[in-house]
Amino acid sequence: MSIQPIGIFDSGIGGTSIFKEIKALLPHEHTIYLADSFNAPYGNKSKEEIIALSIKNTELLIAKDCKLIVVACNTATTNAIKTLRDTYDLPFIGIEPAIKPAALSTQTKAIGILATKGTLTSELFHKTTDLYSHGIQVIEQVGEGIVTLIEDGRTNSEEMKILLQTYLKPMLDANIDYLVLGCTHYPYLIPLLLDMLPNHVKIIDSGEAVARQTKSVLELHQLLNKQTSTAINQFYTNGNVDVLKDILDENYNVDYLRF
Repeated sequence: MSIQPIGIFDSGIGGTSIFKEIKALLPHEHTIYLADSFNAPYGNKSKEEIIALSIKNTELLIAKDCKLIVVACNTATTNAIKTLRDTYDLPFIGIEPAIKPAALSTQTKAIGILATKGTLTSELFHKTTDLYSHGIQVIEQVGEGIVTLIEDGRTNSEEMKILLQTYLKPMLDANIDYLVLGCTHYPYLIPLLLDMLPNHVKIIDSGEAVARQTKSVLELHQLLNKQTSTAINQFYTNGNVDVLKDILDENYNVDYLRF
């Protein structure tokens, strides 16, 4: 048993979609969330920059006595998690696009993946894709501009709708039946995507799987908090505090922190 918090970091507010899944499954766990919005998006940065930012975030969470760290960012996972695991002596949970379930379930033999450039060009992403995509057409699309709009509080803007229509067109032309969301910001687009996609196209993200893996790793290391007192959830951002508050849609306290 451990009452230490779970640490979660992302290149901004997108990882709150992962936070919500973790809290739904593990309501008594204390959490500390870092939104590195000042440096968002990570997806257009070099691997070296992504690793450096991930190390900075990790060391801040370790200093706050976190018992496990969730890298709630696909780009940071695919580029930096090996370095983090090799460097620090605590468990890390990473996030990858859910290619496997889409590839195993597709009937049209075509799936779409919407992700950042940093994820789509990473070695880990290519290994996973090569493993599961035999005989399947995979339409990859860099979601250029999406993270910035979400971080600016313009998720439902006309500019976003135009971007999504442009990005979805080649996927729909290829007759995809699964759309994989390869960035933790993107689940906040699901209401828009449902209006744009045919009914037979299913949307997959990694949130529930990450929550289940977090619980499994906590159990493995005997780190589950078995106390039933009200959990403390702390949120820090180096960007716009109001944007993070709005997307949480709860009465959580959010503090500005320069990091």
